[in-house]
Amino acid sequence: MKSLLYFLACMALECLIACSSQKKNQTDDIRVLTEDSISANSMQHMPVSDTKIIINYKGRQYRSAVLREPDEKLSIVVNDQGTQFVDNHISLKLTCEGKVILDKVFTKDNFSALVDGDFLDNAILESLVYDKTTSQGIQYTASICYPQTDLYIPLSITVTPNGKLSMAKEELIEDLYNDSDSIKQ
Repeated sequence: MKSLLYFLACMALECLIACSSQKKNQTDDIRVLTEDSISANSMQHMPVSDTKIIINYKGRQYRSAVLREPDEKLSIVVNDQGTQFVDNHISLKLTCEGKVILDKVFTKDNFSALVDGDFLDNAILESLVYDKTTSQGIQYTASICYPQTDLYIPLSITVTPNGKLSMAKEELIEDLYNDSDSIKQ
């Protein structure tokens, strides 16, 4: 009977030691998972995006290719926390039946006539996507934004079938509500 009690006491002690050492390993794992893998001094880059689609417009088939790439030759944007962001350039190539309709590279400076200079200084060119076709041509929407925030300005780019380009600032939802409030008063 004494040997059975001695054996059970040894087993309990062994389990206690095993459990306590296991907790130390779990703590180490948690510490590794919570470490930030990005250096505070490194510049943030958006991933490269390459989108190709076919657009049917007025009985013809157009091929659209939009390529967004970070460009370290462009100005660096620094947010309030001191994080640096590399701006992007976006290439738009539109072809029809093998003929190039438009082949243009956009930077945020292409929109300086539509966007306030102070906003541009603190923003990056985030995206350019196909939106829709209209009677004027093929419409894309571009977005200039403060990095990693919801602050952005949408812009409309229309390409005519002969390759002419027009740009306009899109209405923000907040602006539409403010306009309707002023009409009611």
